[in-house]
Amino acid sequence: MLWPALRRLPNASCLLPAKRRGFRNFSVSRESMEFDLLVVGAGPAGLAAAIRAKQRAEALGQELNVCVVEKGAEVGAHILSGNVFEPRALQELLPDWKERGAPLDTPVTSDSFYWLPNEDLAVPMPNPLLHLAPELRQEGNYIISLGQLCRWLGEQAEGMGVEIYAGFSADAPVYTADGAVAGVQLRDVGIGKDGKEKDTFEPGMELLAKQTILAEGCRGSLSEQIMKKFNLRQGVSPQHYGLGVKEVWEILPENHRAGTVTHTVGWPLDLMSYGGGFIYHMEPNLLHIGMVVGLDYSNPYLSPYQEFQRFKTHPRIKALLEGGTCISYGARCLNEGGLQAVPKLTFPGGMLAGCSAGFLNVPKIKGSHTAMKTGTLAGECAADAVLGGFEGPEVTKYEEAVRSSWVWEELSRVRNFKPAWSLGMIPGLGYGGMTLMLSRGKEPWTFRWSKKDCEYTKPAKECEKIEYPKPDGVYSFDLLENLARSGVNHEHDQPAHLKVKEESQHVPLEVSLPTYDGPEGRFCPAKVYEYIPDEADGRMKLQINAQNCVHCKCCSIKTPQEFINWTVPEGGGGPQYPAM
Repeated sequence: MLWPALRRLPNASCLLPAKRRGFRNFSVSRESMEFDLLVVGAGPAGLAAAIRAKQRAEALGQELNVCVVEKGAEVGAHILSGNVFEPRALQELLPDWKERGAPLDTPVTSDSFYWLPNEDLAVPMPNPLLHLAPELRQEGNYIISLGQLCRWLGEQAEGMGVEIYAGFSADAPVYTADGAVAGVQLRDVGIGKDGKEKDTFEPGMELLAKQTILAEGCRGSLSEQIMKKFNLRQGVSPQHYGLGVKEVWEILPENHRAGTVTHTVGWPLDLMSYGGGFIYHMEPNLLHIGMVVGLDYSNPYLSPYQEFQRFKTHPRIKALLEGGTCISYGARCLNEGGLQAVPKLTFPGGMLAGCSAGFLNVPKIKGSHTAMKTGTLAGECAADAVLGGFEGPEVTKYEEAVRSSWVWEELSRVRNFKPAWSLGMIPGLGYGGMTLMLSRGKEPWTFRWSKKDCEYTKPAKECEKIEYPKPDGVYSFDLLENLARSGVNHEHDQPAHLKVKEESQHVPLEVSLPTYDGPEGRFCPAKVYEYIPDEADGRMKLQINAQNCVHCKCCSIKTPQEFINWTVPEGGGGPQYPAM
């Protein structure tokens, strides 16, 4: 049992039932543990925050109890990224990372960019022109597995005394009587599909802290709740997202060029849909290949998964995969809103870091370095506040630190790149080239927007159906066949963590299906959603196969009127990515 193990942890300063502590009134008695600093999410931002906080405590000669809670079964299990990694933030955090054995083993040796006008041709962009834009230069970067890097960062954090509890889902914020965040409540375990307690029932503990750093990644469930409660998105544009679909292949040695990076735009996407492909050659003979599709696309018949499968049939790409074996599959949403969509970063009792807030550099297609940097700043500011006896609930110094950092400068330079694509690929490339190579963000204007991604979807009757080719089982795969390569697994007998919002119960059958022909059945990269006839009366109903979910969060973004509420399942459930 996991709960008794948690109760025995050495730095638990309080094990009283929560209802005796006055934070919230529950009918169930909940035990609690107290820390100085609590981090939700063991990704690059959360682990950087924990490491930096312990570094500050050591520099000041003081003790600081730091806890990281992670919903994946182990650190890295839910981490998916491209990933061409820029080590700038890692160098600042751990200057001796090479000596410590960080898993950065494949330096970038060459990079190229292609426009694919159709299913046969590939037009290269001249490298001298490409490298006029600093954001597109790959020199000094590494092709890595971000999951492996996070596992390594977790080891470094634990070596400094950070306590990491993987396999525990943070379900809800805990508030003080004054309304400040006091920590998080872990999800109850042992509840059946019928909502009744099983013999294995254990109420979720409360992890309490003086400051809570939310570093859940893109579209984090707690982060979304906190942004809404404290109105942190006031005055900023709605966040925009992309869906990244990725496979890892073992390819023949004669097809492998370690350190080679390739990006593409164009086919198979249409000229009005933002997105592109990536192909990274990683030691020893691995090919990280995938596609990112902006979720502001308009045609409800588009399937990002099927577009990626078509992408692999291009002769230039197919030749790389020939004789190879696909060994892993996964999908994850990423932030594409840039600077205009970054919310207020602090709230009473805590702060947002990394992709929970949205610091991805879109033209770079990189967010790990900015996540690590903002996590580092969050850990430093939170530690300084706690160790310095700060009594106010909100550490505003953190947002000031982010705004004066290279992260803010970097995002400011590229702030108009993605919005320019609203007119299509050709104007987007033209304006993007101008802002990256010539003005470099010095334009006296900033593009903004008011629509969410789901509001760009057109009614089905206005769009052409897309007929995708059947998978061949060699280069392209049936979705459920590929899903097995994600290692996805959830406790079967538990309530579905994907819920139709109470106020949106009518939307699936009255809006989504008749108006948009049920796009969730196509955009979901795990076949979670399908409309099927009800056995009782023959009428259509929405079936949610929550056990398939790879935690990409796309359904909470692209369903009409965002009718899905994505909540956490029991800890340890979800994908089990070995090296994505």
